[in-house]
Amino acid sequence: MSFSVTAPSSRTKWFAGILVVGYAIITILPLLWIIATGFKSPSDAIAYPPKIVFEPTLEGYVNLFTTRSRATEETLEAMGPPTTWYDRIVRDQNMIISGPSRYGERFVNSVIIGFGSTFLCMILGTAAAYAFSRFKVPLKDDLLFFILSTRMMPPIAVAIPIFLMFRNLGLNDTHLGMILLYTAVNLSLSVWLLKGFIDEIPVEYEEAALIDGYTRFQAFYKVVLPQAATGIASTAIFCLIFAWNEYAFAVLLTSGNAQTAPPFIPTIIGVSGKDWPAVAAGATIFLVPVMVFTILLRKHLLRGITFGAVRK
Repeated sequence: MSFSVTAPSSRTKWFAGILVVGYAIITILPLLWIIATGFKSPSDAIAYPPKIVFEPTLEGYVNLFTTRSRATEETLEAMGPPTTWYDRIVRDQNMIISGPSRYGERFVNSVIIGFGSTFLCMILGTAAAYAFSRFKVPLKDDLLFFILSTRMMPPIAVAIPIFLMFRNLGLNDTHLGMILLYTAVNLSLSVWLLKGFIDEIPVEYEEAALIDGYTRFQAFYKVVLPQAATGIASTAIFCLIFAWNEYAFAVLLTSGNAQTAPPFIPTIIGVSGKDWPAVAAGATIFLVPVMVFTILLRKHLLRGITFGAVRK
C-alpha cells in the first residue's frame, strides 16, 4: 500500500501565512507598546484615549536610573544652568538629581542569579539525565516521576517552609540562596528535557569510543556532550526564562542585597504616583539579556526542538 502526499494549494499557503502574520502582530503588540511607553512623558503615558503619536523623551529612563528631589526656584537658580542632558530633563520637572537609583543593582542581581542558576542547573541536569538515560537506575520511573512532581506544586505552597529553612541557614536575601533555590526548581525541567535529547543519541557512539580506549567520562565529554549541545542550549533558554522572570520567591526571600528586578520594577514611584514611563523603561531593559541570549542560541533552539523528529 502506498500513500501519496499532496502539496498544499496556494490558497492554503496564503491562509496559513495570514494566520501566522496575524498571530505575530497580536503577540508583539504589547511588547511594542511597552517599548513606546518608555519614551513617553508621564502625562502621555496615562492619556486617554491612548496616544500613538507623541513627542519622544528620555524622561522615563532618567527617572529609572536616578532618585530626584523637589527644589525651589531659588535653589535651581543658585545651582546654575544644567551641565548634562539628563540634568536638563530633571530640571524641567523643577527637581534635582539626589543620587542614583537602585535599579542597576537589581538588574545586576538578576544577571548573577539568573545565569548562575542556569549554569548550575545545566551541569547537574546533564549529569542526572545522562545517568537516567544510560544506566540501570533502581526505581528509575518512580524517581523521574518524583522529580517531575516538584514542578506541580505552586510556589506559594512551599514558600513558608522555604522561608523558614532559609532563615535558619542564613540564606535569606543572598545570591547563593536564590541560585540554589532556582536551580532546585528548574532541575526537574532540565532533567526531563535533557534525558529526551540524550535518549536520541545512539549508544553505539559511546560503545565505539569505549572500544577505542576512552574512559566513560571521556566518552561522555567528547561524544555525548557535542551531540547533545542543541538540547542543552534549548534547555538553558527555558531555565533562564523561568529564573529571570520569577517573582513570588524573589518577593518573599529578598529585600535588599539580592533583590532582583521583577519585584523592584513595580515599586517605581514618581512625583504624582506610579511612574509608568520609568516602569516601561525598566521592563524594556530587563528584556534585553534574555532576548540576546535567545538570539545567540536560536540555531541550537530550532535544531533542539526538532532533534528527535527524523533521527533514528
